[in-house]
Amino acid sequence: MISQYISKLEQKIDLTYDQMTEIMSEVLSGKTTDDQNMGILSNLSQKGETDDELLGMLDKMQELSLKVTPENNETVIDMCGTGGDKLQTFNVSTTASFVVAAAGGMVAKHGNRSSSGISGSADIFEYFGYDLNSEPSVVADILEKHRICFMFAQKFHPAMKNVSTARKQLGTRTAFNLLGPLSNPANVKNQLIGVFSNDFLTRLPQILKRKGVENIMTVRSNDGMDEFSTSSTNSVCILKNNVVSVNTIDPEFLGLHKSSLTDIQIKTKKDAIDSFVGVLNNTANQSMIETTALNAAAGLLVGNVVNSFEDGVELALNTIIEGKAMNLLERFVTDIGNIEKLKEIIDG
Repeated sequence: MISQYISKLEQKIDLTYDQMTEIMSEVLSGKTTDDQNMGILSNLSQKGETDDELLGMLDKMQELSLKVTPENNETVIDMCGTGGDKLQTFNVSTTASFVVAAAGGMVAKHGNRSSSGISGSADIFEYFGYDLNSEPSVVADILEKHRICFMFAQKFHPAMKNVSTARKQLGTRTAFNLLGPLSNPANVKNQLIGVFSNDFLTRLPQILKRKGVENIMTVRSNDGMDEFSTSSTNSVCILKNNVVSVNTIDPEFLGLHKSSLTDIQIKTKKDAIDSFVGVLNNTANQSMIETTALNAAAGLLVGNVVNSFEDGVELALNTIIEGKAMNLLERFVTDIGNIEKLKEIIDG
């Protein structure tokens, strides 16, 4: 059966949703070989994944994942990118997530170690003593207490270990790089997603629309970031009330300063940690702070905390300037990690 499907993909024949879920059932349960997995992923990529194929893969990934189910009825969001822009910027979405949570949003952050960058979201949380292997019930408690939590992809998607060897051997982007940010274990309905390609800017909201989401925003900056940039305009696609719209966001129109990519790039893991803390502590450079605020504004918008980018930027900047973002980080690390690690950075 698997060999027949690989043959179809080799011939550039699209598979149906049902065929793809059938394949993923075999793949993610470990019933296929690494060579078969490589054949599926590489041929799928070369053919070009259809929306039905991606949705079939996503549904099976989520079916087999661990789940986080917070007890409150608040709007929970996630904000992350597909990665792979290779621009070596600081951890924008992780930093912005703390600003959103401190400003009244609720963020179930889903992520991993970095595959192409210097530091991933998991590296940041782990540095401060967060247990990446925390059980779902513990993570849910953290979310309810602090309005932010972290779900380590390797912990919450154990079935993905069955394709790890094939992905490493291929060494190229596969559909799973795209689907990772969409497979949030808390089943968020509201999400900011950075994309590596303009092709997926409009496709991802349409795919997620079929899953009954509420408020989705995809973004790609016109200087290549899979996040909002203050060094260029940004292409944005918004799905709200089942209506999809495409727009351009110019940071200068929102009162922000035009920056340079070099202002937000880092070279080491220490730079990543220092930048993360520096922004939340309002001691980083203006470009890092304003880039974070712009991304946080988008998160506040999809989380229904504000009604416009202008209001979101103002709230995000005030949250940083007034010390609320740093206060949240201090409480968070005190509760779940090693506060001495944070004090070392603050005290220099």
